[in-house]
Amino acid sequence: MNAVVFPGQGSQFKGMGKELYETSTLAKELFDSADAILGYRISEVMFEGSDEELKQTRITQPAIFLHSVISALSMGEVFRPDMAAGHSLGEFSALTACGCLGFEDGLRLVYARAMAMQECCEKVPGAMAAILALNEAVIEDICARTEGVVVAANYNCPGQVVISGEVRAVQEACERLKEAGARRALILPVGGAFHSPLMEPAREQLSKAIGSTTFKTPICPVYQNVDARPHTDPEQIKANLLAQLTAPVRWTETVRNMASDGMTEYMECGPGKVLTGLIGKTLQSIRTETGAEG
Repeated sequence: MNAVVFPGQGSQFKGMGKELYETSTLAKELFDSADAILGYRISEVMFEGSDEELKQTRITQPAIFLHSVISALSMGEVFRPDMAAGHSLGEFSALTACGCLGFEDGLRLVYARAMAMQECCEKVPGAMAAILALNEAVIEDICARTEGVVVAANYNCPGQVVISGEVRAVQEACERLKEAGARRALILPVGGAFHSPLMEPAREQLSKAIGSTTFKTPICPVYQNVDARPHTDPEQIKANLLAQLTAPVRWTETVRNMASDGMTEYMECGPGKVLTGLIGKTLQSIRTETGAEG
């Protein structure tokens, strides 16, 4: 069975989507449509903008969504996955590419999410940090015992967890995690504390946007971040999208579940190959556990 996966925030790069625009008639039409929907030329920012512009949440999220979804739609009949998943923002790309959301609805929803999250970032400064080579239970325990808000936010692959929360709490947790044996505890260059309780103020705004959007049954099961399980029911998908704001991204578990459900091939659709690397590490871990490789 083949799976298609869609990346999240952080995979953007200057010039993203330009080749698609220049080589595909459909891609050009969709980029032009996106410019009209958003009311500004996001395609111009993607193709020619600076790295700093692309790092702004209100730009980054719709830009990655567009690159990912247009890449998938440009494949036409070739795009026939048996299962799909997306990392954080990528979940919206997966749902749109798989027909759960229309292109315009998906873009509007992602933009509403981006603006709501940007507002949270501006009101309450937050931070995220990547923790390498430390047991997940130890990370969770130290976060729970650190004063302030700091939680495990992204379970990316075996040996890589991202924590998120208040700036001071994240910094303190990083020091404690290094003392506990983490190989690295690296503060990430992001604009806020995504997938943490600090995103709670964005819930009402995103809830309204989701509530006014039409969701359909996707063409294949989409494994969602909050529970790492496959979903096709539109109402459950909507509830999971809202919960995703403050819940951790269970990517390691998602990959394990897709593999258990028969995934033999996978393709990353969108900018970069970050997820391809994470999936490879998780599958290697599974092979080691089962003795498939020495």
